[in-house]
Amino acid sequence: MTGGGAMDKYQPLAEAVARVGDGATVMVGGFGSPGTPFGLLAELERQGRRDLTIIKNDANEAGLGVSRLIEAGQVRRLVTSHIGLNKRVIALMNEGALEVTFHPQGILAEKIRCGGAGCLAFLTDIGLHSEITDPADVIDWRGRPARLEAALNADFALLHAERADGLGNLCYRATARNFSPLMAMAANCVIVEAMARVPTGAIDPEQVHSSAAFVDVVTDADPADPAYGLMEGRYAP
Repeated sequence: MTGGGAMDKYQPLAEAVARVGDGATVMVGGFGSPGTPFGLLAELERQGRRDLTIIKNDANEAGLGVSRLIEAGQVRRLVTSHIGLNKRVIALMNEGALEVTFHPQGILAEKIRCGGAGCLAFLTDIGLHSEITDPADVIDWRGRPARLEAALNADFALLHAERADGLGNLCYRATARNFSPLMAMAANCVIVEAMARVPTGAIDPEQVHSSAAFVDVVTDADPADPAYGLMEGRYAP
């Protein structure tokens, strides 16, 4: 932790993650490794939560992040856009040990955005004539066929922020912004690990990517965690 100032929403890591119970649906921020809340996920693994549904754009790489939970048998279902970089998760899916639901990446993002906006579903013609479409989801919309995509919501969102201020306003870094702001709006409880906690007002309003109104708990990320070193090597500020 760097910086200072009061943090009304601050909780120690173990206490923050203890809110997540067995059987929860959990959105996990990040775009590949960047923005993945490795500390929150490691604590979730340590606490032994079971029967989880995870919503994330990928499964991370073997031995990292979400993959650790899956490999430990703690995840029942994964909702994602691809798992092609993780042979272990592919094997578990093929063995029937893990249920995987795939969505094109843009569709996945829009399903989460709709959930956060309070919409029930949206219409699209993407993938209309492909194997991803269930005929039961196709409707006639003003003389055109359209596929009905249900919104996605979750019990919890676990996010990684570069900075959090005293109220819980968040600033993400680089591609962490792809999914994290959407997930912060679509979950009932938002738990954030921050690389730095700074005084209220220290984040320029133009740099607030998620408002404190959507954030329930902030805890500290550990910059010494090797997973974050890996992440730093993959993208620039």
